[in-house]
Amino acid sequence: MVMFGTLRRWGVAALSAVVAMSLVACGKADEQPNAESGQDSSLTVQHAMGSTPIKGTPKRVVVLTNEGTEAVLSLGVKPVGAVKSWLGDPWYAHIKDQMQGVEVVGTESDINLEAIAALKPDLILGNKMRQEKWYSQLSQIAPTVFSETLRGDWKKNYELYAKALNKEQEGKDLIGKFDARIEELKGKLGDKLNTKVSIVRFMPGSARIYQKDSFSGIILDQLGFKRTPSQDKPDFAEEVTKERIPDMDGDIIFYLTYDPDNEGNGLKTEQEWTADPLWKNLGAVKAGKAHKVDDAIWNTAGGILAAHKMLDDIESFFLK
Repeated sequence: MVMFGTLRRWGVAALSAVVAMSLVACGKADEQPNAESGQDSSLTVQHAMGSTPIKGTPKRVVVLTNEGTEAVLSLGVKPVGAVKSWLGDPWYAHIKDQMQGVEVVGTESDINLEAIAALKPDLILGNKMRQEKWYSQLSQIAPTVFSETLRGDWKKNYELYAKALNKEQEGKDLIGKFDARIEELKGKLGDKLNTKVSIVRFMPGSARIYQKDSFSGIILDQLGFKRTPSQDKPDFAEEVTKERIPDMDGDIIFYLTYDPDNEGNGLKTEQEWTADPLWKNLGAVKAGKAHKVDDAIWNTAGGILAAHKMLDDIESFFLK
């Protein structure tokens, strides 16, 4: 994964000073009445690291996952800070217009504590799988809520983020609209749902087949698509060698290429593998049913905005 740079090392005194200033700022913010209800309100959110009390409706939100960024945007909240998108400079193309002026605070794997504290947030949203080692420091800066994991759990995480933002019902409504769109699309697809779908990803120096506990896998499963035998498993993904190219076959193949910073290494892997005789001999390839799709939409972004765009793609491939 892309790395933002080494985490800045502070002296104890410097960190304490910044944290203290942040806590004072948060304390002042908490003294203000809830802007939406006209009175103070508070809730305690249970999450992957325990429970966190949150007073009022957070206004200055820092988000430490890509899927979390999509969640807050969909709920009408523009974060003051967010981790860099895995692809884009610094944001995915499908969110960059909404992210103008948002401060970059590192990457999911390498957050910048100093930058986060300087933003004086009143809520931090993160993820245990990515940032567990920083939780104690983050929770000294502001109330911090962590989801458990990433991969296929985006709807569960979405509901957690909505609750922390004091927008629980709005979050449920938006998930309900997504599920209703799934049901409508299922009806339109009909017998096309018997298509065995293969998901393949090329990365710098390696390739994977994606299974059902992945972002695209969860959505395909909810729609009711069949999966190829090597991918019809309740797992995330499997890294494979070229000898396993036959396991990439299906009635249709969607392949995506992760090429961070546009360095061309992911694209090189794609070109090497798709030029291999084993790839060219796949039934889906010979039938013209191997389609390249956007890695950000089908895998990397991992949130509700990308999920809707993936459904757009599926409609385009199967119904137009």
